[in-house]
Amino acid sequence: MRAWRKRRQLTSVQNRTAQIAGNDTLLFSTLRNERIRLPYFLEYYRALGINHFLIVDNGSDDGTGEYLAKQPDVSLWYTTRSYRKSRFGLDWMNHLLARYGHRHWTLTVDVDEFFVYPFCETRPIAALTDWLDASAVRSFGTMMLDMYPKGPLSQHSYEEGQNPIDIANWFDSGNYTISKNSALGNLWIQGGPRSRFFLPDQPKKAPALNKTPLVKWNRHYAYISSTHMLLPRGLNKVYDEDGGEKTSGVLLHAKFLNTLGQKAQEEVKRREHFANGAEYQAYHDKLRETDPDLWCNWSEKYINWRQLEILGLMSKGNWA
Repeated sequence: MRAWRKRRQLTSVQNRTAQIAGNDTLLFSTLRNERIRLPYFLEYYRALGINHFLIVDNGSDDGTGEYLAKQPDVSLWYTTRSYRKSRFGLDWMNHLLARYGHRHWTLTVDVDEFFVYPFCETRPIAALTDWLDASAVRSFGTMMLDMYPKGPLSQHSYEEGQNPIDIANWFDSGNYTISKNSALGNLWIQGGPRSRFFLPDQPKKAPALNKTPLVKWNRHYAYISSTHMLLPRGLNKVYDEDGGEKTSGVLLHAKFLNTLGQKAQEEVKRREHFANGAEYQAYHDKLRETDPDLWCNWSEKYINWRQLEILGLMSKGNWA
């Protein structure tokens, strides 16, 4: 109901949803001032097999909206209303998911997240969703893996159209904690560089790294905390409690580029993110003190999904 009420906050800029076919895989995202990232983001997901992008632009003033409006496979909505009061964009996403995502496989990600799944180099996302359909699976879980460069962030300049993982190609192979949310059944994973570097004295305040971005959507479903958990609660069980391994993936999270300082400064002023932007305040404070180098002796350089499976960060399960 909240999402239905908030639908009036969205103004359609380009609605190309009439192009959507019955078996199309759809991507949903909310963003603000991400013009520099968009060319590669769209290229990556088109190559993966996404058929249509449904995007909410939350008040961008850097050319983001103008760029997206020209893309033939993008439907775009615009709003200047509060990101925080829309439950950090979830009300807008839940409305669009209910209206356009019903009976489709939907991928809900941020513009700095890159979906990796077993065999993704050789199999399109439709191969994964066909297998999930045949297995009567409705949701697919991932761990968000924070990526970073080796050396101070300012020494690695990101250029438009560039693959950010070419720069931010290191990650923490360990340093994670996991627990289970007894109320909704989802796992809660924390750790990585955001915990050890930006919040070393408050690791429990580190962002959650568990996400369920890929769902065979139904208009009665809803995300309730980013893509960390959903209703109905059965969608959150994307893991095996009996000692086996369910097929899972990873979201490569390319936040830590030289663009972070400007982004952190903007979001600290806006106070529109969770806990009034406390996470961005931690970034801002550290960036004022030093030019961060997130690399450490236990960092691993990213190779491919098979490496992540060997490290136990994802699994192909019984998908062969």
